Amino acid sequence: MDSRSLNNESRCVFFNSSSKDNRCAVILSVKRATGTFSLVGCVFMLFVIWLLRRYHSLAQKMILSLTVAAFFDSIAYVMGETHPKGSLCNFQAWWLTYFDWSALAWVCLITLNLYLNLVREISTNRYEKFYHLMAWGLPLVMASLPLLRGCYGPAGAWCWITDDHVAWRFGIWYVPLFSLIFLMICCYGRIICVANNRMQSWRGTFNPERERRKVSLAAEIKPLKWYPSVYLLVSTFPLVNRLHNAFYPEEPSFPLTLLHVLSAPLHGLANAFVFGLDKEWWSLLSPTGLQLALQSRLCDRTRIGEYYPGAVRYTQADLIDPSDDDDDDTNVLFYSPDMTLKDRGP
Repeated sequence: MDSRSLNNESRCVFFNSSSKDNRCAVILSVKRATGTFSLVGCVFMLFVIWLLRRYHSLAQKMILSLTVAAFFDSIAYVMGETHPKGSLCNFQAWWLTYFDWSALAWVCLITLNLYLNLVREISTNRYEKFYHLMAWGLPLVMASLPLLRGCYGPAGAWCWITDDHVAWRFGIWYVPLFSLIFLMICCYGRIICVANNRMQSWRGTFNPERERRKVSLAAEIKPLKWYPSVYLLVSTFPLVNRLHNAFYPEEPSFPLTLLHVLSAPLHGLANAFVFGLDKEWWSLLSPTGLQLALQSRLCDRTRIGEYYPGAVRYTQADLIDPSDDDDDDTNVLFYSPDMTLKDRGP
């Protein structure tokens, strides 16, 4: 048997099949393609964030951090083919667990931040360090526990917690994952309810700026229900496949494994797109919008001598009439620098 056959044999061991079985090659190719797509998508998201300067407010910084976590998470899925048990396999498993948890933590913290801003009307800028501590520190603990217990090893199309430690799989990842998804669904239900009530309770004389923000709020609360649904969608097939592995460890399913490798690499990327690319972003990503954004980014020191010899920067504040006495009625949910929502009575 030549070296290529030996390589194929080692690659197909998780299907308990011979080197002539091409199912493992298909699984590994799909995994690599999906991981690459996720990686490219994250790079695009980071480029758009840089281009449109979406990294100033706390909410924007959190979306940026989510995208960074999704970027590194995608790297784990394109690290190569399956590895035998050893230090390299343990490193891939630890890396995957850490950044899966980091992406999930940022999604949960974005939800919590929105809840505190909109429902509790609490300014959360002082919580930034706490958010980073939770989003990068907690995953370190969750990823290191299986490593210290020797639970990592070959686990299908990539290295993770092995079939011999099923309880660790569900205790470290799947049970917390679906518990947090359920909590996010409840949280977004409350956010949508409060946002609708606040929007309907606005009274007073006609104010164009307030009406514009009212329309903006109405448009933004509609897709909120899809945010936890995205994580639920991309987590369902991996859960079903791992359940099948637990009950039938010697009979891995090719269709379930294929669906697993199609959806698992998209955890962080899907949420980065959902949270980041709102309607305003898409309107700015037209050819004309991209051209203007690039000119603004690359030629930021343009000066207009006859008016003011300083750098020209256009911000949201420049577009709002300073005479408007409704400045604290800011209802842009995800990218507003100051989210000081208050109940406005008659």
